[in-house]
Amino acid sequence: MSITTVKPTGTPGGKPSPSDLKAARLPRWSPYVIAVGSLAVGCGIGLAADLDSRMQWGLIAAILFVGVSYFLSATVEGGRQAKDRLATSVVWVMFLLAVVPLASLIYETVKRGSKVLDGYFLTHSMGVVADDEAGGGIYHALIGTLEQVGLACLIAVPIGLLTAIYLVEYGRGKLAKTVTFFVDVMTGIPSIVAGLFVLSFWILMLGFGPSGWAGAMALSILMMPVVVRSTEEMLKLVPNELREASLALGVPKWRTILKVVLPTAIGGITTGVMLAVARIAGETAPVLLLVWGTPVINSDPFKDAQASLPLYIYQQYQSGNQVGYDRAWAAALALIVFIMILNIVARGIARWKAPKTGR
Repeated sequence: MSITTVKPTGTPGGKPSPSDLKAARLPRWSPYVIAVGSLAVGCGIGLAADLDSRMQWGLIAAILFVGVSYFLSATVEGGRQAKDRLATSVVWVMFLLAVVPLASLIYETVKRGSKVLDGYFLTHSMGVVADDEAGGGIYHALIGTLEQVGLACLIAVPIGLLTAIYLVEYGRGKLAKTVTFFVDVMTGIPSIVAGLFVLSFWILMLGFGPSGWAGAMALSILMMPVVVRSTEEMLKLVPNELREASLALGVPKWRTILKVVLPTAIGGITTGVMLAVARIAGETAPVLLLVWGTPVINSDPFKDAQASLPLYIYQQYQSGNQVGYDRAWAAALALIVFIMILNIVARGIARWKAPKTGR
């Protein structure tokens, strides 16, 4: 590896030239060479030590990359630059540690789920197919998920938005602190607790049976604090100058919030809502308690048991046979695609509704 250095030349007057102030630097391509070398050495150590897990090979390579980068930088560039390279190397390693499992999960889901996922799988239910027989599909579960998530959004999004607006624009004193405290508490509520609450109130006390509506109420409890917190943070990012300019023109405060504040923060608000939807779309415990699941199509969320994609995945995996495993992976892939489509649509709407700025 070559090292770029600049020799001091000085000036006729004895003063240091600008080139004297330049310290030695590693070439720009050195991190890539170190990464490739560390990976090769890590694989070699893994093979020599007979380590079965490829993750162990990767961890060895990551440790070598950080150590070698710091050592070379400290030797050539000095301690200060070495610390900077150490921090940069650690950040890159942590990034890869987060991305690699995610990429592996998506790859495994696509590989296994694509075996079964097709038009037939999306348009048929399990009404006449046993768990140990090939065939069937997720049509009934897809309808249930769409209806339950949609009803949960109808409950949680308006309440969450209005609560966040109150806390940011109007909230003062003990009431605002109390609301903030309970929102923080609700953020950490386990999904099973929300399901038990709705079960005890809606089904046991009031006497209603299992339904998609009962599941939607539990999902809305889980969704609401996420919407409140994300919306609150986005509204705080709106510059106060915009509010003051609108109020100075005589616009009422409610109209300023509606026409100035919310359109400015619509992108972040939409992202927060989508995060909340992504959380509740994969919940199984409340659905298992309140919706129960059914192999047939039930398009009425207010009456009788109803299926959903998370519950379908759980039930198919519990069947304990290969065709059930294949259907479970295909349903998981369909759920990921469903969330992805929702995010794309929501971002498109947010960009369309966002205020346009002229040049």
